[in-house]
Amino acid sequence: MDGKCLRPMLLLLLGFAASTLRAQGPPFQTDDPVPVDLHHYEFYIFGSADGTPAEFDWTGPALEFNWGALPRVQLHAILPSGGVLPSNNPEYLPGGTGARAFGLTDIEIGAKVAFIKESKHVPQIGTFTMFEIPTGNYNKGLGVGKVWYKVPLWLQKNVGHWLLDGGAGETIIPQTQYRNFAYGSFLVKYAFGERLELGVEVVAHGREGYATPQTESSTLIDLGGYYHFKHHPGEQFLFCYGHSIAGQTETYAYVGMYWTWGKDKTKPDAVTTAWLPRPVNAAGFQ
Repeated sequence: MDGKCLRPMLLLLLGFAASTLRAQGPPFQTDDPVPVDLHHYEFYIFGSADGTPAEFDWTGPALEFNWGALPRVQLHAILPSGGVLPSNNPEYLPGGTGARAFGLTDIEIGAKVAFIKESKHVPQIGTFTMFEIPTGNYNKGLGVGKVWYKVPLWLQKNVGHWLLDGGAGETIIPQTQYRNFAYGSFLVKYAFGERLELGVEVVAHGREGYATPQTESSTLIDLGGYYHFKHHPGEQFLFCYGHSIAGQTETYAYVGMYWTWGKDKTKPDAVTTAWLPRPVNAAGFQ
């Protein structure tokens, strides 16, 4: 993706002012620079899909776990299963070919680090570096076969009930039939009271290689949100759906459940009572 398109997205975030810190992530592809609170935890059960006419891939059932291990540092892991459905259409050669497969895919581990805290005139800034471990079967198309990386920079600002979040990064894949590619996204989210949050994001990425569904670059618009259960603090239902508006035809979807809990200063072990979530994709583009 052209870097000229990413720079305005990042600079836009620098112009807003707000007070309280809120965050997101899944079900959106835009992540955030806000780690889980110290001694707190997050757990997801989810499924997601990302497909083009060349190939349809999905992840799920999958488990995600996040841990506020240190002040302003979050450790992250995803244990995913998933599947690949290549179209085997000659129109997309050499991409989109092969047999259908399902099983364990590449495990994701990572660390989110916040190094600039949000203030009145400055957004929160941080990174969420991820390592994809080659646990999926490379010969079946369920894994890359080598360790690969996601290196993003995220910025976030709150304005009342509004949240503005965005950033850009590079995915590094040292494998044949794959390409290193840039990606970027920008999210606007609004909280409707204490039960419902809805957001819209613009996501763009470069060509990912013939071994992926995303054989060409694409730009998508995704709509999604969170429903917070009234009698179960720290429990949420997450949902998102999106489709391309430019470049290669592409569809994205996510659905999952989210729980958060942990220790705070007033209670030795309590469920987090903040109704706004701190869930991200996948990061990434899988």
